[in-house]
Amino acid sequence: MAEPFPPFSTPPVPTTPQIAPSPGVPPLMAVLWPPPAVAEFHPPLRPNFGHIGKPIFLRANHFQVKIPNCCLYHYDITITPDKCPRKVNREIIEVLVNTHKEFFGQQKPVFDGRKNLYSKKALPIGRERIEVNISLPGGDSRDRSFTVSMKAVAKVDLELLERVLRGEQMEMPFESIQALDVVLRHLPSMRYTPVGRSFFSQPEGDPYLLGNGREVWFGFHQSIRPSQWKMMLNIDVSATAFYKQQPVLQFLCELLELGSIEEQRRPLSDSQRVKFSKEIKGLKVEVTHTGPIRRKYRVCNVTRRPASAQTFPLTVESGDTYDCSVVQYFKEKHKLDMRFPYLPCLQVGQERKHTYLPLEVSHTPFLTSHFSSSILYVRTYPSSVTKFPCVY
Repeated sequence: MAEPFPPFSTPPVPTTPQIAPSPGVPPLMAVLWPPPAVAEFHPPLRPNFGHIGKPIFLRANHFQVKIPNCCLYHYDITITPDKCPRKVNREIIEVLVNTHKEFFGQQKPVFDGRKNLYSKKALPIGRERIEVNISLPGGDSRDRSFTVSMKAVAKVDLELLERVLRGEQMEMPFESIQALDVVLRHLPSMRYTPVGRSFFSQPEGDPYLLGNGREVWFGFHQSIRPSQWKMMLNIDVSATAFYKQQPVLQFLCELLELGSIEEQRRPLSDSQRVKFSKEIKGLKVEVTHTGPIRRKYRVCNVTRRPASAQTFPLTVESGDTYDCSVVQYFKEKHKLDMRFPYLPCLQVGQERKHTYLPLEVSHTPFLTSHFSSSILYVRTYPSSVTKFPCVY
């Protein structure tokens, strides 16, 4: 067991030393010597409350935050491999907290998805960096291994914020504001889909369609900031565009304005292929031909040749390599007869690896955001959405 977490101490506020006035200082100036270090802050008093006119109710989307008189313990987190999205990083930390009670006990620390973790009590890991191995179940039935390293950084005293708001201290403790922001964003990040500083959920009922396979998701934006005399949490509505969850063939139909894919009975023209490639390149798709295991890939290109003519080097058990068409491979390997062999394929992953997917076995998952200029046409929110983040 590592040594217990050593106590942190808040550095004392520097004071101006008492220096005797220099020779030659006039007697009147000597009365004011030495000059004060920092003038004490006194906010102006409110002159009165309004009483003329008719009282009205106001809706506000600012909420006062009551800061507890406590400290938070800040830890630096490094996850290897280090190119995982925030969602995966949060899953890794959640497994770490649930499986290593010797560090966390019954604590529920908060994590920003990248580098910063905060706990209410000090963890018994000392000041040295420690490493822990974590496994996550993979989508292809194979576990993924990660290494999480933790190191104590600082003790964050939230009382410093109260001192600033009371006028007892002039320097704003931004590390305390950052810690509160991570605390307030932790739970929404686990329940909703975060995009930037906003959170979104899949729409219920009839969605707002933007065309080209996209729809509007409504959500909320939150931000904690110091006001003149107290901390305030601002919550406001926000909206962004997401690609719909649908087969890639249906996505192609919406782009080409087709009633059904049956209307496209020949290979795509150059203009159609360029339009399709522009929209789908960079998106993630998942395959549907492998049963319950649906692996995801990122699209890097759209082939010029149809699936019946698109080939790639295939190495057989004997060690020989030959050019195999995509249609032939799916027929022999997966027992699938392509219904649309004249349509192009999606090239996924790295271009040098020659991984091709027919359109009919590809699906666009819904967790793909797309910031579009079309969103400007739906910024007039329904009244129920506008009132959502407000209180009387």
